[in-house]
Amino acid sequence: MDHQPETTPEILARIEASPARRWLAVGMLWLLAVLLLGTAIQSPPTDRLLLLFLAGVGIVAILMAVALYRATARSLVLTRDALWEDGGDLVARMDNIRSVDRGFMAFKPSNGFVLTLTKPEARAWRPGLWWRLGKRVGVGGVTPGSQAKSMADLILIALRERDGQDGRL
Repeated sequence: MDHQPETTPEILARIEASPARRWLAVGMLWLLAVLLLGTAIQSPPTDRLLLLFLAGVGIVAILMAVALYRATARSLVLTRDALWEDGGDLVARMDNIRSVDRGFMAFKPSNGFVLTLTKPEARAWRPGLWWRLGKRVGVGGVTPGSQAKSMADLILIALRERDGQDGRL
């Protein structure tokens, strides 16, 4: 992945995971894991395939909780050139963004928005924070809707200015 330039660019907006939502999401995954693994241990089903399924999904829930906890410890930063993860990983360059969708019916993360890119990028996923699949980037999850809305609005204004339109919403 590309990394942020050496000079610190001006930060236009930042999205950070809401602590309450972060802990609620991680807690729910842990609770799911405890329930599944507890059922597999306390009253194992007679069918081995069902036992393996319960244990497997319980272990996956633990792994997802750890991945969510790690990913949401970071934040997303918007500069004039790109959307970055604060660890330095590039999410999307502004010159590669075609559109922003934060509509009610959009396939987007909770409290977030979706960017459509002009050129596909490598797949990436930070549970609860952002994902990228081909020409789509989803931002949001356990993030506050107000921060995501502000960032989406700023990206939309930048796109309109870039395309020679009036920057007003």
